[in-house]
Amino acid sequence: MNFKNILEQLNLPAQCRKYGLALWECPQFLFLIMGLIIILSILASYAIGTKYIDDPYIVALVVIGITLILIVLTYIITRSFERLAEANRMKSEFVSIVSHQLRAPLSNLKWTIDLLLSEKIDLEKEKGLEFLEVLEQNTQRMGDLISDLLTVSRIEQGKFVARNKNVYLKDLVDEVVKEMSIFCKTNNASVTFEPEEGLPQISVDPSQIKIVITNLLDNAIRYINTGGKVDIKLKKAGKDLYFEVKDNGVGIPEGDQKHIFQKFFRSRNALKKQTNGSGLGLYIAKSIVEKAGGKIDFESQEGSGSTFWFSLPIK
Repeated sequence: MNFKNILEQLNLPAQCRKYGLALWECPQFLFLIMGLIIILSILASYAIGTKYIDDPYIVALVVIGITLILIVLTYIITRSFERLAEANRMKSEFVSIVSHQLRAPLSNLKWTIDLLLSEKIDLEKEKGLEFLEVLEQNTQRMGDLISDLLTVSRIEQGKFVARNKNVYLKDLVDEVVKEMSIFCKTNNASVTFEPEEGLPQISVDPSQIKIVITNLLDNAIRYINTGGKVDIKLKKAGKDLYFEVKDNGVGIPEGDQKHIFQKFFRSRNALKKQTNGSGLGLYIAKSIVEKAGGKIDFESQEGSGSTFWFSLPIK
Protein backbone atom coordinates (compact mmCIF):
# COMPACT_ATOMS: atom_id res chain seq x y z
CA MET A 1 0.00 0.00 0.00
CA ASN A 2 1.54 3.33 -1.12
CA PHE A 3 1.37 6.64 0.74
CA LYS A 4 -1.55 7.86 -1.40
CA ASN A 5 -3.64 4.81 -0.50
CA ILE A 6 -2.82 5.29 3.18
CA LEU A 7 -4.06 8.90 3.00
CA GLU A 8 -7.25 7.68 1.32
CA GLN A 9 -7.84 5.19 4.13
CA LEU A 10 -7.33 7.94 6.74
CA ASN A 11 -9.86 10.19 5.01
CA LEU A 12 -12.86 9.03 7.08
CA PRO A 13 -15.55 11.21 5.42
CA ALA A 14 -14.51 9.97 1.96
CA GLN A 15 -14.51 6.33 3.09
CA CYS A 16 -17.97 6.75 4.62
CA ARG A 17 -19.32 8.34 1.44
CA LYS A 18 -17.98 5.39 -0.54
CA TYR A 19 -20.14 3.03 1.54
CA GLY A 20 -23.07 5.46 1.65
CA LEU A 21 -23.06 5.48 5.47
CA ALA A 22 -23.14 8.10 8.19
CA LEU A 23 -19.86 8.77 10.01
CA TRP A 24 -20.83 6.85 13.16
CA GLU A 25 -21.82 3.82 11.04
CA CYS A 26 -18.59 3.74 9.01
CA PRO A 27 -16.18 0.79 9.67
CA GLN A 28 -13.12 3.06 9.69
CA PHE A 29 -14.73 5.35 12.28
CA LEU A 30 -15.71 2.35 14.40
CA PHE A 31 -12.11 1.11 14.19
CA LEU A 32 -10.91 4.48 15.49
CA ILE A 33 -13.38 4.34 18.40
CA MET A 34 -12.33 0.79 19.22
CA GLY A 35 -8.71 1.94 19.20
CA LEU A 36 -9.52 4.59 21.80
CA ILE A 37 -11.34 1.96 23.87
CA ILE A 38 -8.26 -0.28 23.71
CA ILE A 39 -6.01 2.54 24.91
CA LEU A 40 -8.35 3.30 27.82
CA SER A 41 -8.60 -0.42 28.63
CA ILE A 42 -4.79 -0.72 28.69
CA LEU A 43 -4.49 2.23 31.06
CA ALA A 44 -7.26 0.90 33.30
CA SER A 45 -5.74 -2.61 33.33
CA TYR A 46 -2.35 -1.20 34.26
CA ALA A 47 -3.79 0.95 37.05
CA ILE A 48 -5.79 -1.95 38.52
CA GLY A 49 -2.90 -4.37 38.11
CA THR A 50 -0.36 -2.20 39.90
CA LYS A 51 -2.83 -1.72 42.74
CA TYR A 52 -3.54 -5.42 43.38
CA ILE A 53 -0.47 -7.22 41.93
CA ASP A 54 2.99 -6.67 43.36
CA ASP A 55 5.02 -8.30 40.58
CA PRO A 56 5.41 -5.79 37.70
CA TYR A 57 6.16 -8.60 35.20
CA ILE A 58 2.80 -10.23 35.89
CA VAL A 59 1.12 -6.83 35.50
CA ALA A 60 2.85 -6.37 32.14
CA LEU A 61 1.78 -9.84 30.97
CA VAL A 62 -1.84 -9.21 32.00
CA VAL A 63 -1.90 -5.87 30.19
CA ILE A 64 -0.30 -7.38 27.05
CA GLY A 65 -2.77 -10.29 27.09
CA ILE A 66 -5.79 -8.02 27.43
CA THR A 67 -4.41 -5.76 24.71
CA LEU A 68 -3.97 -8.63 22.25
CA ILE A 69 -7.46 -9.96 22.92
CA LEU A 70 -8.99 -6.52 22.39
CA ILE A 71 -7.01 -5.96 19.18
CA VAL A 72 -8.15 -9.30 17.74
CA LEU A 73 -11.77 -8.61 18.71
CA THR A 74 -11.55 -5.11 17.24
CA TYR A 75 -10.20 -6.46 13.97
CA ILE A 76 -12.90 -9.14 13.73
CA ILE A 77 -15.72 -6.71 14.55
CA THR A 78 -14.42 -4.02 12.19
CA ARG A 79 -13.95 -6.47 9.32
CA SER A 80 -17.49 -7.76 9.87
CA PHE A 81 -18.88 -4.23 9.69
CA GLU A 82 -16.72 -3.52 6.65
CA ARG A 83 -18.09 -6.59 4.84
CA LEU A 84 -21.63 -5.53 5.70
CA ALA A 85 -20.94 -1.99 4.50
CA GLU A 86 -19.40 -3.32 1.27
CA ALA A 87 -22.41 -5.57 0.74
CA ASN A 88 -24.69 -2.58 1.25
CA ARG A 89 -22.67 -0.51 -1.24
CA MET A 90 -22.74 -3.30 -3.84
CA LYS A 91 -26.48 -3.75 -3.36
CA SER A 92 -27.01 -0.05 -4.03
CA GLU A 93 -24.73 -0.19 -7.08
CA PHE A 94 -26.52 -3.30 -8.32
CA VAL A 95 -29.92 -1.59 -8.15
CA SER A 96 -28.54 1.55 -9.80
CA ILE A 97 -26.73 -0.26 -12.63
CA VAL A 98 -29.50 -2.74 -13.38
CA SER A 99 -32.11 0.02 -13.32
CA HIS A 100 -29.99 2.15 -15.65
CA GLN A 101 -29.22 -0.69 -18.03
CA LEU A 102 -32.85 -1.83 -18.23
CA ARG A 103 -34.45 1.61 -18.44
CA ALA A 104 -33.14 2.46 -21.92
CA PRO A 105 -34.00 -0.82 -23.69
CA LEU A 106 -37.39 -1.03 -21.98
CA SER A 107 -38.19 2.54 -23.04
CA ASN A 108 -37.13 1.74 -26.59
CA LEU A 109 -39.19 -1.43 -26.59
CA LYS A 110 -42.27 0.37 -25.32
CA TRP A 111 -41.89 3.21 -27.80
CA THR A 112 -41.40 0.81 -30.74
CA ILE A 113 -44.24 -1.51 -29.74
CA ASP A 114 -46.60 1.45 -29.26
CA LEU A 115 -45.69 2.69 -32.71
CA LEU A 116 -46.20 -0.75 -34.26
CA LEU A 117 -49.57 -1.16 -32.56
CA SER A 118 -50.69 2.28 -33.74
CA GLU A 119 -50.72 0.92 -37.32
CA LYS A 120 -49.07 4.10 -38.56
CA ILE A 121 -46.32 2.15 -40.31
CA ASP A 122 -46.26 -0.68 -42.81
CA LEU A 123 -44.21 -3.64 -41.61
CA GLU A 124 -43.60 -4.68 -45.19
CA LYS A 125 -41.64 -1.52 -45.85
CA GLU A 126 -38.01 -0.94 -44.96
CA LYS A 127 -38.88 1.45 -42.12
CA GLY A 128 -40.96 -1.23 -40.46
CA LEU A 129 -38.06 -3.66 -40.57
CA GLU A 130 -35.86 -1.08 -38.86
CA PHE A 131 -38.28 -0.95 -35.94
CA LEU A 132 -38.17 -4.73 -35.66
CA GLU A 133 -34.37 -4.52 -35.53
CA VAL A 134 -34.68 -2.07 -32.63
CA LEU A 135 -36.82 -4.64 -30.82
CA GLU A 136 -34.22 -7.34 -31.42
CA GLN A 137 -31.27 -5.20 -30.29
CA ASN A 138 -32.90 -4.07 -27.06
CA THR A 139 -34.09 -7.57 -26.27
CA GLN A 140 -30.50 -8.74 -26.75
CA ARG A 141 -29.21 -6.05 -24.35
CA MET A 142 -31.57 -7.20 -21.62
CA GLY A 143 -30.74 -10.82 -22.32
CA ASP A 144 -27.00 -10.12 -21.99
CA LEU A 145 -27.50 -8.40 -18.65
CA ILE A 146 -29.59 -11.29 -17.30
CA SER A 147 -27.01 -13.77 -18.57
CA ASP A 148 -24.20 -11.91 -16.73
CA LEU A 149 -26.22 -11.82 -13.51
CA LEU A 150 -26.94 -15.55 -13.72
CA THR A 151 -23.26 -16.27 -14.39
CA VAL A 152 -22.18 -14.27 -11.33
CA SER A 153 -24.78 -16.09 -9.23
CA ARG A 154 -23.51 -19.49 -10.39
CA ILE A 155 -19.89 -18.48 -9.74
CA GLU A 156 -20.63 -17.37 -6.18
CA GLN A 157 -22.68 -20.50 -5.46
CA GLY A 158 -19.91 -22.74 -6.80
CA LYS A 159 -22.19 -24.05 -9.56
CA PHE A 160 -20.22 -22.66 -12.50
CA VAL A 161 -18.69 -26.03 -13.34
CA ALA A 162 -15.94 -26.23 -15.95
CA ARG A 163 -16.20 -28.98 -18.57
CA ASN A 164 -12.61 -29.17 -19.72
CA LYS A 165 -11.33 -30.56 -22.97
CA ASN A 166 -8.20 -30.12 -25.04
CA VAL A 167 -8.50 -27.11 -27.36
CA TYR A 168 -6.32 -24.73 -29.32
CA LEU A 169 -6.66 -21.28 -27.76
CA LYS A 170 -5.95 -19.74 -31.19
CA ASP A 171 -9.16 -21.29 -32.54
CA LEU A 172 -11.21 -19.76 -29.71
CA VAL A 173 -9.70 -16.32 -30.36
CA ASP A 174 -10.42 -16.64 -34.10
CA GLU A 175 -14.04 -17.47 -33.33
CA VAL A 176 -14.47 -14.47 -31.03
CA VAL A 177 -12.81 -12.06 -33.47
CA LYS A 178 -15.09 -13.31 -36.26
CA GLU A 179 -18.21 -13.05 -34.09
CA MET A 180 -17.33 -9.47 -33.12
CA SER A 181 -16.42 -8.28 -36.61
CA ILE A 182 -19.70 -6.37 -37.02
CA PHE A 183 -19.20 -4.70 -33.63
CA CYS A 184 -15.71 -3.65 -34.78
CA LYS A 185 -17.05 -2.14 -37.98
CA THR A 186 -19.79 -0.32 -36.08
CA ASN A 187 -17.16 1.30 -33.84
CA ASN A 188 -14.76 1.87 -36.77
CA ALA A 189 -12.09 -0.12 -34.93
CA SER A 190 -9.33 -2.20 -36.49
CA VAL A 191 -8.39 -5.47 -34.80
CA THR A 192 -5.17 -7.38 -35.49
CA PHE A 193 -4.46 -10.86 -34.15
CA GLU A 194 -0.87 -12.11 -34.05
CA PRO A 195 -0.64 -15.68 -32.70
CA GLU A 196 2.66 -17.45 -32.27
CA GLU A 197 3.13 -20.49 -34.49
CA GLY A 198 2.97 -24.06 -33.20
CA LEU A 199 1.13 -23.36 -29.94
CA PRO A 200 0.06 -26.47 -27.99
CA GLN A 201 -3.42 -27.38 -26.83
CA ILE A 202 -4.61 -26.61 -23.31
CA SER A 203 -7.25 -28.28 -21.15
CA VAL A 204 -9.98 -25.72 -20.43
CA ASP A 205 -13.71 -25.23 -20.76
CA PRO A 206 -13.90 -23.59 -24.22
CA SER A 207 -17.24 -21.90 -23.56
CA GLN A 208 -15.94 -20.26 -20.38
CA ILE A 209 -12.65 -19.12 -21.92
CA LYS A 210 -14.59 -17.67 -24.85
CA ILE A 211 -16.49 -15.56 -22.31
CA VAL A 212 -13.17 -14.22 -21.01
CA ILE A 213 -11.83 -13.41 -24.48
CA THR A 214 -15.14 -11.84 -25.51
CA ASN A 215 -15.31 -9.63 -22.42
CA LEU A 216 -11.73 -8.38 -22.84
CA LEU A 217 -12.11 -7.72 -26.55
CA ASP A 218 -15.54 -6.11 -26.06
CA ASN A 219 -14.10 -3.67 -23.52
CA ALA A 220 -11.14 -2.84 -25.75
CA ILE A 221 -13.41 -2.01 -28.69
CA ARG A 222 -16.07 -0.27 -26.61
CA TYR A 223 -13.71 2.19 -24.93
CA ILE A 224 -11.53 3.28 -27.83
CA ASN A 225 -12.15 6.41 -29.84
CA THR A 226 -13.36 6.37 -33.42
CA GLY A 227 -10.73 4.86 -35.65
CA GLY A 228 -9.01 3.14 -32.75
CA LYS A 229 -6.78 0.10 -32.88
CA VAL A 230 -6.82 -3.16 -30.94
CA ASP A 231 -3.90 -5.59 -30.99
CA ILE A 232 -4.29 -9.20 -29.84
CA LYS A 233 -1.32 -11.41 -29.11
CA LEU A 234 -1.10 -15.08 -28.19
CA LYS A 235 2.16 -16.80 -27.34
CA LYS A 236 3.83 -19.38 -25.15
CA ALA A 237 5.39 -18.04 -21.96
CA GLY A 238 7.24 -20.75 -20.06
CA LYS A 239 4.68 -23.34 -18.96
CA ASP A 240 1.75 -21.06 -19.80
CA LEU A 241 -0.11 -19.67 -22.78
CA TYR A 242 -0.19 -15.87 -22.69
CA PHE A 243 -3.08 -13.89 -24.20
CA GLU A 244 -3.03 -10.10 -24.49
CA VAL A 245 -5.46 -7.42 -25.70
CA LYS A 246 -4.00 -3.95 -26.15
CA ASP A 247 -5.95 -0.84 -27.17
CA ASN A 248 -5.22 2.85 -27.64
CA GLY A 249 -8.44 4.00 -26.02
CA VAL A 250 -9.41 6.17 -23.07
CA GLY A 251 -7.49 4.17 -20.47
CA ILE A 252 -8.44 3.75 -16.81
CA PRO A 253 -7.92 6.49 -14.20
CA GLU A 254 -5.31 5.53 -11.60
CA GLY A 255 -7.77 5.92 -8.74
CA ASP A 256 -10.16 3.42 -10.34
CA GLN A 257 -7.63 0.73 -11.21
CA LYS A 258 -7.68 -1.05 -7.83
CA HIS A 259 -11.45 -1.61 -8.19
CA ILE A 260 -11.50 -2.70 -11.82
CA PHE A 261 -12.20 -6.41 -11.16
CA GLN A 262 -14.91 -5.76 -8.57
CA LYS A 263 -18.54 -6.58 -9.26
CA PHE A 264 -20.65 -3.76 -10.71
CA PHE A 265 -17.69 -1.36 -10.82
CA ARG A 266 -17.40 0.94 -13.82
CA SER A 267 -14.63 3.50 -14.12
CA ARG A 268 -15.29 7.20 -14.52
CA ASN A 269 -14.19 7.03 -18.18
CA ALA A 270 -16.78 4.37 -18.91
CA LEU A 271 -19.52 6.48 -17.36
CA LYS A 272 -18.41 9.57 -19.30
CA LYS A 273 -18.59 7.70 -22.61
CA GLN A 274 -22.08 6.48 -21.60
CA THR A 275 -21.43 3.03 -23.01
CA ASN A 276 -23.56 0.04 -22.16
CA GLY A 277 -22.21 -2.25 -19.48
CA SER A 278 -23.09 -3.90 -16.20
CA GLY A 279 -19.67 -3.80 -14.53
CA LEU A 280 -19.67 -7.62 -14.36
CA GLY A 281 -17.55 -8.63 -17.35
CA LEU A 282 -14.12 -8.28 -15.75
CA TYR A 283 -15.30 -9.87 -12.50
CA ILE A 284 -16.55 -12.88 -14.48
CA ALA A 285 -13.33 -13.02 -16.53
CA LYS A 286 -11.14 -12.97 -13.41
CA SER A 287 -13.22 -15.69 -11.73
CA ILE A 288 -13.02 -17.98 -14.76
CA VAL A 289 -9.28 -17.53 -15.32
CA GLU A 290 -8.35 -18.06 -11.67
CA LYS A 291 -10.60 -21.11 -11.43
CA ALA A 292 -8.76 -22.54 -14.45
CA GLY A 293 -5.44 -22.09 -12.59
CA GLY A 294 -4.39 -19.00 -14.51
CA LYS A 295 -3.67 -15.34 -13.80
CA ILE A 296 -5.22 -12.16 -15.13
CA ASP A 297 -4.09 -8.55 -14.82
CA PHE A 298 -3.76 -5.29 -16.73
CA GLU A 299 -1.79 -2.11 -17.25
CA SER A 300 -3.42 1.18 -18.14
CA GLN A 301 -2.78 4.88 -18.39
CA GLU A 302 -5.60 7.37 -18.68
CA GLY A 303 -5.75 8.79 -22.18
CA SER A 304 -3.26 6.27 -23.59
CA GLY A 305 -5.15 2.99 -23.58
CA SER A 306 -5.09 -0.30 -21.68
CA THR A 307 -3.50 -3.72 -21.94
CA PHE A 308 -5.36 -6.67 -20.41
CA TRP A 309 -3.76 -10.09 -20.30
CA PHE A 310 -4.26 -13.55 -18.89
CA SER A 311 -2.18 -16.71 -18.79
CA LEU A 312 -3.34 -20.32 -18.59
CA PRO A 313 -1.21 -23.34 -17.69
CA ILE A 314 -0.32 -25.81 -20.42
CA LYS A 315 -1.30 -29.25 -19.07
